[in-house]
Amino acid sequence: MIETYLQALPHGITLSCRAAGARDRPVLMFLHGFPEAAFIWDELLAHFAKPENGGFRCVAPNLRGYERSSQPAEVAAYRAKHLVEDIAALIAIEGAPLECLVAHDWGGAVAWNLANQRAHLTKKLAIVNSPHPGTFLRELKTNPRQQAASAYMNFLIRPDAERILREDDYRRVFAFFANGGGGAWLTDDLKQQYREVWDASLTGGCNYYRASPVRPPRADDPGAAAIELPRSMLTVDIPTLVLWAMDDVALPPELIDGLEDYIPQLTLEKVEGATHWIIHERPAFVAERIGAFLR
Repeated sequence: MIETYLQALPHGITLSCRAAGARDRPVLMFLHGFPEAAFIWDELLAHFAKPENGGFRCVAPNLRGYERSSQPAEVAAYRAKHLVEDIAALIAIEGAPLECLVAHDWGGAVAWNLANQRAHLTKKLAIVNSPHPGTFLRELKTNPRQQAASAYMNFLIRPDAERILREDDYRRVFAFFANGGGGAWLTDDLKQQYREVWDASLTGGCNYYRASPVRPPRADDPGAAAIELPRSMLTVDIPTLVLWAMDDVALPPELIDGLEDYIPQLTLEKVEGATHWIIHERPAFVAERIGAFLR
């Protein structure tokens, strides 16, 4: 059974969370991306809470700006340092270190930073189609294919992005799923879950893009071209699984080239025939591969 609750953090942010499993068990934490929410992990929460699958305490917060979590008005409140602080505080409440931090898309951006800056908070890291900041910056600076694939980021920073995305019953947002090669899994019930999240919190999701300079360069905005990160901000020194769906149109396979340079304890698994939405498409497979990594 999935429980839902509001968790107040010491620095004034509240995160709405979904969880399964007893509170005295080792903890797995799951971070969602855009335009998703914590409910995407429900099947994995239930799976890993079962005794035969580890009997973990499984927690999936809605990141700040999403669903019933705090939604600060200032764009600067969505910078990476604040997102990392939220998850670090939640991990401390749940009981650090985690057995594993699992993340997808924007949740992965938070997880990569946390694993670099506060590796003591989790024993392992599992990333599902979320680019490492080192390879993502490289590709955004030099690869026209990645620049074109990420062009949507420059739309999402527009001040009218939410208004446009809400038109025609969220036609453009639902198109993200179909344009990504997926969509067959998008049932009417699932669409309604997404509508309820977007009705409450679409601005928060767009603010992640507005707050980050990591986007394709434009004539009036250098974006990623203006960013240089020292290697010390890019290394991850804990065992890391990267599960990469190879048909992700927004995140081409070049993004996994050179990952071993940043992650000495890397397990990289390429998944043919799956898209960015692999968690929806093949949840049992994702659970099985994460379970094997945990063992």
